[in-house]
Amino acid sequence: MNIKKIITASIFCFFVIICQNTNAQTNYSNVKVDELTDTQVNQLIQRAESAGYNDVQLEQMASSQGMKPAEVIKLRARVDKIRKQGTSSKNVSSQDDDLSGRSYNDLDSARNINSVGNTKPQLTDAFGNPIPKIFGSELFRNNNISFEPNLRMATPKSYIIGPDDQLLIDLTGDNEANYKLQVSPEGMIRLQYVGLISVGGLSIEQAISKIRASMSKTYPALKTGRTNVSINLGNIRSIKITLLGEVVKPGSYTLSSLSTVFNALNASGGPNENGSFRKIQVIRNNKIISTIDVYDFLLKGIQVGNIRLQDQDVINIPVYQTRVEMSGEVKRPALYEIINRESLEDVINFAGGFSNKAYTAKIKVLQNTNKERKIIDVNADDFAKYSPLNGDKYVVEAILDRFANRVEIDGAVFRPGQYELENGLTLRQLIKKADGLKEDAFLNRGYISRLNSDNSLALISFDVDKILKGTEQDITLRREDKIIISSIFDLREEYKVDIKGEVRSPGTFDYADGMTLESLIQMAGGFKEGATPERIEIARRVKNSNANSISAKTAEILNVNISRDLKLQDSTFRLQPFDIISIRSSEGYQVQQQVRVEGEVLYPGIYTITRKNERISDLIKRAGGLTVLSFAEGASLKRPGPDKVDLVNNKSANTSNKNSIDKKEEDMQKMANLKRLQGVGVQDTAQLIQEVKILGSDLVGIDLVKILKSPESKYDLLVEDGDVIRVPKQLQTVKITGEVLRPTNIVYSPNKSMKQYINGAGGFTYNANKKSAYIQYANGSVDAGSKFLFFNNYPRVKPGAEIFVPKQAPREKIGIQGLVGISTALASLAAILITVLRK
Repeated sequence: MNIKKIITASIFCFFVIICQNTNAQTNYSNVKVDELTDTQVNQLIQRAESAGYNDVQLEQMASSQGMKPAEVIKLRARVDKIRKQGTSSKNVSSQDDDLSGRSYNDLDSARNINSVGNTKPQLTDAFGNPIPKIFGSELFRNNNISFEPNLRMATPKSYIIGPDDQLLIDLTGDNEANYKLQVSPEGMIRLQYVGLISVGGLSIEQAISKIRASMSKTYPALKTGRTNVSINLGNIRSIKITLLGEVVKPGSYTLSSLSTVFNALNASGGPNENGSFRKIQVIRNNKIISTIDVYDFLLKGIQVGNIRLQDQDVINIPVYQTRVEMSGEVKRPALYEIINRESLEDVINFAGGFSNKAYTAKIKVLQNTNKERKIIDVNADDFAKYSPLNGDKYVVEAILDRFANRVEIDGAVFRPGQYELENGLTLRQLIKKADGLKEDAFLNRGYISRLNSDNSLALISFDVDKILKGTEQDITLRREDKIIISSIFDLREEYKVDIKGEVRSPGTFDYADGMTLESLIQMAGGFKEGATPERIEIARRVKNSNANSISAKTAEILNVNISRDLKLQDSTFRLQPFDIISIRSSEGYQVQQQVRVEGEVLYPGIYTITRKNERISDLIKRAGGLTVLSFAEGASLKRPGPDKVDLVNNKSANTSNKNSIDKKEEDMQKMANLKRLQGVGVQDTAQLIQEVKILGSDLVGIDLVKILKSPESKYDLLVEDGDVIRVPKQLQTVKITGEVLRPTNIVYSPNKSMKQYINGAGGFTYNANKKSAYIQYANGSVDAGSKFLFFNNYPRVKPGAEIFVPKQAPREKIGIQGLVGISTALASLAAILITVLRK
């Protein structure tokens, strides 16, 4: 007894330990990574790092604790993404720290980091607000805009000649000569036969006059015009200029002597974030010779003051004095620089004017004082008077999304829509504006949807007819009033009539007053050939049925006879809305029905059924009987039913038969329900019915041998429309399919059993359902094996049969939760046994 107790206690402890270990592990089998937040994934990463796991070991740990492989892949992607975000955030923070100590050159580069790569950071001010762009800042940093001088143009007459310039002198006429002369550092050129000529510091126009005068002494034909001289500039010298002040890249630059101020600004990147765009100075010989306003070029395309530079020129860009911000509903919101005598109206013009949604009556100005900020409202009349102050921010708001003078009319009027609310506009006047009421307008009542003072809705009803006749006081309309005048068709159910049965186009038609039965039949395409104009049934709605009577009428049935040719008659039957008309078939009308006989008969082909009780034996007899090679035992009957096949073209046909009963859908539903009961779990009914359509068979198992021996017996079936009778040749093989090692065809032998044929195909597979194996004979009949005690009784195999071995139903695996439940139950049972044994 003690040994039993010890064994029982050991079993109990074993299961308790298993339960504890199982519960100690986290179950990740139901975890969806897409539903986890970044915080939860971070916690998983931190937990793995605290345990000394890397990312690969983290994935292995999640997989070992039940996480599905697809979710493990998602977890890996989430971990990589979070790690990259953590790294990039650190980089961004350090980058922001670096930006704080860098020059505007670097800051501007940070503004425009490779826009193709979408890595451009958004700079913000101390309050976290995005910094607007400075108007014109992109002009000299846009790679698509080039201010390079055109070196192939004609030499400007005002060009000042200096050292290293090359002059091209061409003599033509009585004297022919070509000279390429370099200007010396002293500004001299040496011309053959003429001598030294000083041209340094002269304009090209002055130099040409001087050279011509000097050459006239050597070439007298120049005076008479028999010799001509042409003087042009050859190689252009380089000059050095210096850019100082608030420049993106200050320093000295070597440029072409044809370069202008804009060429120098383009080379240096232009003004930086503190530089002025309105007062760029060109200094020559310690004097300011030109002041350039870039806004003239940006806004008007005029290059005022863009002079040609000379060697040792200095370009100075001072600090801006007044800069304001224009934001909101303007066409070019940005930071703008303002100079003396410019007003708020000028700033609006700089910004391209107001947008089409701007509120132009007033602009809000956020202004800086010595201690704090304040807000000022500037009216439209004062735009030209208000002088901008440094740091002003102008906010142009959008107009309100509402109408000041709108009313709307909808419904049964000729021109529904929105209209202007004029002073004193009344309801009658608005209806006239909408071109009056339609003929189907409901005159007894209309209503006005009106906004109260607190924007709540109010409904005002009125008599449309009385308002128009003036017998009721007219209503003065208000802003946002909406008038609804209904149509009589909107207030009643749409009138329809149905016609069914033996007409060419049955269906639902719109009802019209005075509609007759004959006109409806004509609209439906007329009678079919088999229709009868007698006993036409009309089902009419009952409107005053007694609800308390158990035998109360639910419909009124009327039977009408009409002329087949639909002639007009005085006593024409009038239809009412919602009538349902049924046209019957003629009593003796019968559509021909056909049957196909195929295979080993003397005269195969299509045969028309001649009488209602015609049987299979009659069709075989009409086909001339069986041939010598026929296999009567394998004869089959295919009966497609209502969805029959056109026997001539092998196409689906829907030949109507008034005596046929459509049981196809009912049989399919029964088969689907049976399959659901046999399957595991709940399945979709539509999918089951589709499977039944695929797997279902139209074959009817017949025994042609017995039919021919005993005509008109119970085996001799009545033939139906669309039947296909097939008589095969002598069959010599047996087909084995399904869960066998090698599905194949085996030569028929009368001495072999069903098991031997299966062994001939390699035997059963490991997944075969041996008990459910069945055989289908050539005639379409099916037989399955049976079991008596421990013996399997397989059906007899015939030529042309097919043996099918089905697959076993899949077994559901027991997961961790199932094991926990079983362990808990066994542990509880062990505890109960220990308690019982102790007693």
